[in-house]
Amino acid sequence: MKKKTVILGFLLAVSMVLSYIESALPFAIGIPGVKLGLPNLAVVLLLYTFGGREAFAVNIMRIVLTGFLFGNLSSILYAAAGAFCSFLAMQCARKTGFFSIAGISILGGVFHNIGQLLIAMFVVETFAPAFYLPVLLLAGIITGFIIGAVSARTLPYIKRLVVE
Repeated sequence: MKKKTVILGFLLAVSMVLSYIESALPFAIGIPGVKLGLPNLAVVLLLYTFGGREAFAVNIMRIVLTGFLFGNLSSILYAAAGAFCSFLAMQCARKTGFFSIAGISILGGVFHNIGQLLIAMFVVETFAPAFYLPVLLLAGIITGFIIGAVSARTLPYIKRLVVE
């Protein structure tokens, strides 16, 4: 139990550092909300190492902690909406057994953007943000694939830590 707690704490810290790095990176392509999704690396690893409950808990803790440290209530709202949709899609897809880790991560990236877009439409009370959907879907596919590829390469090392 102690080992699991240490690994969960480690991956929470890693996800928080990745959140900070992502916020500091000048990754601007002119589309609001497009990010690399670096913290999702920890979520995907947790999903495959411990399961949905732990992945969801660490993700929520990361959103709240980084929101208060580096953002504001609005950033917490958008991140939580994206994370909830992303996690739901990844968890459901993983249970089917039809998707690779990259496929799961791509779904996570796409649904994260959809969740944030839904919140944006709710906040501005118009469907106008939906015009970003094609770009956000493409961004979710690309960044999801990258995070999935990195997750696939990192997962054996994380699993080795759990077994030892």
